[in-house]
Amino acid sequence: MFANLNSQIVRKYSQKIMSNRETDFSRLELDLPNCLDNYRYFRSKLERSTRMLVLVKANAYGHGAVEFASMMQNAGADYLAVALPLEGVELRQAGISLPILVLTAGMDFFDEIVDNRLEPGIPNLPTLLALEKVLAERGLKDYPVHIKLDTGMHRLGFMTHELDALLAHLSSTDLVKVQSVYSHLCVAEDPAMDDFTRGQIRMFEENAARIEDAIGYHPILHILNSAGIERFTWAQHDMVRLGVGIYGISALPDVKLKSVASLKVKILQVKELHPGDGAIGYGQHGRIAPEGTRIATIPVGYADGIDRRLGCGKVSFLLNGHRVPTIGNICMDMCMVDVTGVDCRVGDTVTIFGEEPSVTEIADILGTIPYEIMTSVPRRIERVIVRKK
Repeated sequence: MFANLNSQIVRKYSQKIMSNRETDFSRLELDLPNCLDNYRYFRSKLERSTRMLVLVKANAYGHGAVEFASMMQNAGADYLAVALPLEGVELRQAGISLPILVLTAGMDFFDEIVDNRLEPGIPNLPTLLALEKVLAERGLKDYPVHIKLDTGMHRLGFMTHELDALLAHLSSTDLVKVQSVYSHLCVAEDPAMDDFTRGQIRMFEENAARIEDAIGYHPILHILNSAGIERFTWAQHDMVRLGVGIYGISALPDVKLKSVASLKVKILQVKELHPGDGAIGYGQHGRIAPEGTRIATIPVGYADGIDRRLGCGKVSFLLNGHRVPTIGNICMDMCMVDVTGVDCRVGDTVTIFGEEPSVTEIADILGTIPYEIMTSVPRRIERVIVRKK
């Protein structure tokens, strides 16, 4: 069942990697040149020997994991990382060959992890012992694992007082090989918390050194995320993890990275409404102006990540060079925009987010972060790679 489910997913979405259709009435365009520009920006901050891991978890932050992983593999990334085993299996079945770190391996899918040559993150001893049981049953040795250290975020990872037990175990087993040791910075983007971040880095280096001494070889060390690459470049160690930065979000106020994803839809219908026609949408919250209102219905709604709080004029989208506000409530699969005074017709393209409006603008309206906006775009929206300007 697990394999069949993944095969269906991969067949459906991997076929779209080479697609560049502009006839889809809703699509998420992935701008390859912009993506590569962002990649080069972060790469330029690193030593030649420093490896680059790119995060493609949560469907590549909503951008399409298979499509984006393919782009990163071709761009020269050294590693990929996903959150869940299922995400890694999908990439393998789509032909992605880069090493893949599974950040949240859990304890239930080690067979799938091993079958697909995925490399689990190990945050505690019970997880390591469960993996080793599977490896022993299969007669495998030196399987690559990644040891997660908790340096202050207190989400996952070995704390300092737990290292003695880990080191004793690593010294006595040949079932696994420590491929890397890593931790996660939780406030690297905030200058007011720089002392805390430096403390995280210092604790990481001290505890990683203890692991290296115990195992007798040097594993890959990595702690920097996107914000860390920009603000704590001196702590790049052997590898860095590029997450939201590759998708166009910078931690530096004076740096404007290029937008990679643009959510675009096509107008389904245009209506000329007059005061006698009542009101617009669920709850009849969309008001018709005394002089009349022209509206366009577009195929995107809250099932597509368009938060209901964006209805009734809270946000405006881009149509033929004009910003057009929402009117009425956001529906599940559709919403309406006020196109009064805008020359448009059925089939014209409306940009929900991209260069304008940006995901940051929409996130600010909702009082959230750009990550939430990007990861809310569901799989039913087709991802299309745009290879040329």
